[in-house]
Amino acid sequence: MTRNVITVHHGDPISKVRALVREHSVHHIPVVNGDQLVGIIAWSDILRVSFGDAFNTDERTVDATLDHTLTLEQVMKKDPVTLPETGTVREAAEILAKSEFHSLPIVSGSNKLVGMVTSTDLIRYLVEQF
Repeated sequence: MTRNVITVHHGDPISKVRALVREHSVHHIPVVNGDQLVGIIAWSDILRVSFGDAFNTDERTVDATLDHTLTLEQVMKKDPVTLPETGTVREAAEILAKSEFHSLPIVSGSNKLVGMVTSTDLIRYLVEQF
C-alpha cells in the first residue's frame, strides 16, 4: 500500500488533476474533503471528457475548457469501493480482480483516507514473493 497518496480536494479544478497525473505519473487520484475520502478520479475519466487531448490541442486550452465546463465532482467517481486498513492483500486482490477499476483506497474509521493499493502494487508484491 502506498501511504503518501497524491490527492485533490473537493472543489479543485480538473486542471489540477491533469497536472498531478503528469507530474507524478499516477493514474488514480483520491478526492478528499479534509481527510475524508469523497471520491476518486482516474486518468481515464479525464480522457473521457477531454477530447482536446485526442487532437493535440494546447494543454492550457484543454485545461481552461475543462475548468470552465465541468467540475471535479461531475467527473469523479463518488463513494468509491474501499478497503479498511485492517484488510488483507488477498481481499484487495479479490476486489480488484472482480472489478473494472485498478485502484483501491484504504480507509480508517469513518472513511479517513490512509493509503491506496493498485493493481501494479499487487503485481509487485507477487513478484517479491517469488
